[in-house]
Amino acid sequence: MDDQVIQRVNANGTQIAYELHGEKSNPIIMLIHGLGMPMTAWPITVVESLVQKGFCVLRIDNRDQGHSQKFDHLNMPNMVWQFMKLKMGLPVSSAYSLLDMMKDAKGVLDALDMQNVHVVGASMGGMIAQLLALESPERIKSLTSVMSNTGNPKLKGPTHAVSTHLMTSPAMHSPEAKMAYHVKLWQLIGSPAYPKDKPGLELYVQSLMDRGMSANGTARQMLAILAASNRQARLAELTMPCQVIHGTDDPLVRVEGGIETADAIPGASLHLIKGMGHDLPAELQPQICNLITELVKSTEAGMKRAI
Repeated sequence: MDDQVIQRVNANGTQIAYELHGEKSNPIIMLIHGLGMPMTAWPITVVESLVQKGFCVLRIDNRDQGHSQKFDHLNMPNMVWQFMKLKMGLPVSSAYSLLDMMKDAKGVLDALDMQNVHVVGASMGGMIAQLLALESPERIKSLTSVMSNTGNPKLKGPTHAVSTHLMTSPAMHSPEAKMAYHVKLWQLIGSPAYPKDKPGLELYVQSLMDRGMSANGTARQMLAILAASNRQARLAELTMPCQVIHGTDDPLVRVEGGIETADAIPGASLHLIKGMGHDLPAELQPQICNLITELVKSTEAGMKRAI
């Protein structure tokens, strides 16, 4: 696969970078990742596995990360004050919304002339994927929501260790400091039953840093999450085949969020993976790819029978 050429499209008035793997004539799976993550947070092994199974894989850099457009020209609200407002039940201010990010994703589909796709979203990407299915159901053949939630503010938050690390982010002025911070983060949120050794984590983090990670962009995305409406009631509107994949030991987006998501979507299947945290360990990638494959193939077969 040739990852050297950076491809961008004007999506929703925003320059969004994307990569396309496999034959476009095959069923298309759109991968959307989470908070602060460029597209390379989707391991290339996952992409290659899905291509080998007969799919075309589209992955994107969300706005403010990777090679997509940055929004550093926008004023940055005071994060401490925004978290205080959240605790007081007051509206959180954000530079843009999850709905805007969903429109970016839809804009990529428009620009690439992709009428309908199967969407897989992880973490914040799952929230964006849910909104895409809600706002443009005619464009989404199936939805897979991975380690995400409904946006219900009553859900349990991250563990104390994870929250503390996220809230005490140091001034990361050197590549070494950034590496140390992100390796520690992945050690905290990773799958306890499938730990990755430090050299492996460093290689993974380096792939993210090489693609491009913006601390200010991550803060803006975080505020978009905090400002978002609760999707729990609206998820009942979804009629396309849906599934939820979540780790039982996720310390960032707790498993209750995945369970609630599946409960909210009529007919959604729930797959809880024991020992999985908030990552995609190599040992679990075959299982996750198989779950995605089964839903996509069954959906495609059902659509053919309906013709």
